[in-house]
Amino acid sequence: MIYLDTAASYPILPEVKKSLLDAFENCFANSASSHLLGESALAKVNEVRESLADEIGAFPSEIVFTSGATESNNIAFKSLLLNDESLSSKKHIVISSIEHKCIFAICDYFQKLGYEVSLVEPDVNGVITAENVKAVIREDTALVSIMHVNNELGTINPITEIGELCFSKGIIFHSDAAQSFCKTDIDVDDMNIDVMSFSAHKVGGPKGIGAVYIRDLRKRNLLPVIHGAGQEDGLRGGTVAAPLIIAFGKAIEVFQHAYSNFENGDPKSCFLKKLKENEIDYSINGQGNTLPHILSLSLPKTNVSVLVRENEDTLCLAQGSACSSKEIEASHVLTALGLTREQAEHTFRISFTHTITNADIDFLVSAIKKAAY
Repeated sequence: MIYLDTAASYPILPEVKKSLLDAFENCFANSASSHLLGESALAKVNEVRESLADEIGAFPSEIVFTSGATESNNIAFKSLLLNDESLSSKKHIVISSIEHKCIFAICDYFQKLGYEVSLVEPDVNGVITAENVKAVIREDTALVSIMHVNNELGTINPITEIGELCFSKGIIFHSDAAQSFCKTDIDVDDMNIDVMSFSAHKVGGPKGIGAVYIRDLRKRNLLPVIHGAGQEDGLRGGTVAAPLIIAFGKAIEVFQHAYSNFENGDPKSCFLKKLKENEIDYSINGQGNTLPHILSLSLPKTNVSVLVRENEDTLCLAQGSACSSKEIEASHVLTALGLTREQAEHTFRISFTHTITNADIDFLVSAIKKAAY
């Protein structure tokens, strides 16, 4: 199979798989135990905590391990907003109209609690600008949440500018970095980020593990999302998943080297060049500053049903995000860019692996050409 859906989940890297198996074999003890094996597991967990913190310019004490970015996003909203008396009179949340679907689900929950939610629309390039965020901020805005990189378009939002705006207004700024972590630079201080979410399986790590950064974590009066025996500073109860965390740490260590292949090989440009050479009509959704492995591509003269049906055993292609690809309606991201349902039906999110070959790209282009009307 030619896997073209790494934005949904990146294949686990060989070094990470080895690390995970080794951790299951040798790091099975509960990291909360006081014996030697438990203390060894805790030490390894804290090494990863420090590694992640170093990667984003934070303190290890500000990192909480979670089951993934969805849980981290829930913590970002619920833990900060529902237990802070200084925010009790602020009942307004700002998000973009192209956030991950879990952000919309969280905001639906908050609306039932009496909060108002404002949506920021992207510009023509699929980017959320600071100017557009500023236009919807109010005196009672408690939190702004704008993802760092859009999961369907690959567009990189100017979160440094948005963070500076939020800092100047005294507003909590959260950013979902599931797609950007280890792929583009992050410095939570320079970017004025208060809360940030991460996911291991987006960087060649295992599923079921992620993290959330919370500025000045130990100085905040936070509401636990999972009540337990005090793990993760009391914020997220339950036995710490040491083997998954250790594998996450290995992914942080090795992923960037693998990802550098995109800059050296530039499969996206190679693919687009071959589409032009074969006179295949296409348009790109999301322009400007984008990650080199994600491409939202509309193919107006391609029979999508034929393309998918005839290559289902060879090509792993996604129409929209993994959260939207099995739905009848067009993804909310494409709709926000102004695409009609028909245009969305002719749109694919193509996200390459670092091991993509020229032969793979040739096969993809040939398959698209064969499916032309």
